[in-house]
Amino acid sequence: MKEFAAHYFSIRRLLQANLSQAHAVYLSLPCVIGDLLWRSLDPGRPFGAGVCGDPYDALAPGAISHPLRPALRWWFSRQLRRECRRACACTYVTRYALQNRYPCKPEVFSTYYSSINLSPEAIANTPRAFTPGSNPKQIINVGTFDTWYKAPDILLEALNRCLKRGLDLSLTLIGDGRHRHEAEQLATKLGVAARVRFAGQLPFSGAVRAELDTADLFVLPSRQEGLPKAMVEAMARGLPCIGTTVGGIPELLPEEDLVPPNDAAVLSCRMEEVLLNPGRMSAMSARNLVTAREYQSDILKNRRTAFYQVLRNRTAEWLKLPSISSLSADNFA
Repeated sequence: MKEFAAHYFSIRRLLQANLSQAHAVYLSLPCVIGDLLWRSLDPGRPFGAGVCGDPYDALAPGAISHPLRPALRWWFSRQLRRECRRACACTYVTRYALQNRYPCKPEVFSTYYSSINLSPEAIANTPRAFTPGSNPKQIINVGTFDTWYKAPDILLEALNRCLKRGLDLSLTLIGDGRHRHEAEQLATKLGVAARVRFAGQLPFSGAVRAELDTADLFVLPSRQEGLPKAMVEAMARGLPCIGTTVGGIPELLPEEDLVPPNDAAVLSCRMEEVLLNPGRMSAMSARNLVTAREYQSDILKNRRTAFYQVLRNRTAEWLKLPSISSLSADNFA
């Protein structure tokens, strides 16, 4: 917030300069830059909104520590609702979760697709078959440490509870950010540091896939999500997954694979239930692989195309152009 305030006027000038040269406008939301651009639009100018996150959950208690958190939560949630209500077309990364909280007008074109583009090599050919007795079990998590909303603290506490009950587990955390050192300190405090590997930010997707292929269970105890790309990528490798009941995660996983956020006790019990049942893990693998295949780029392409066609046509009408062919790719910003 401090840096944004310091550069506010220069950012605004830059946005306005680029806006004057653009035809169509697409806002990826929630975003403070997107909010600023929205405020710079002429009255009645059409714009498309792409909703990829939820500020109400992102600014929930425990997600960040800031004295203005309650006010910011109210403000950014209200702002996103206003932007969606005024957009000429909306797209969401979820099928229904974000739509329910941030609806567009009933007459406005709305669709959903994810920014995830699963390449053929990212998808496993067959599901995994788990057998009894393979130890230790490898848990994996992929997420940023820039904020606490991915809840690595909850996962570390759940791991601690599982280890105390005699499970033979290890945990790999992939990702980096300003809170990583705090997470490392928490692992030491809980006495689980020897069972946790902080792998940091891996250089390319193939390296992440290699880590996923050596794991037994993907756990994402997020406090907020849109549609988690990391989980879809884990599902595409045939990994059993456990997630929380936030954002679009319930659209990916059945109820029996979900836990409430901020509850390490319940999470640890669910992890134990899954890891001690190889038949269940095999079924989860098969089900997750089927779900992940729905996020291949060719399946999502038609929805993307429909959204941009609506935005293009509405922009042409606003500019009073004779045909949409007058909008070149260079000016479609």
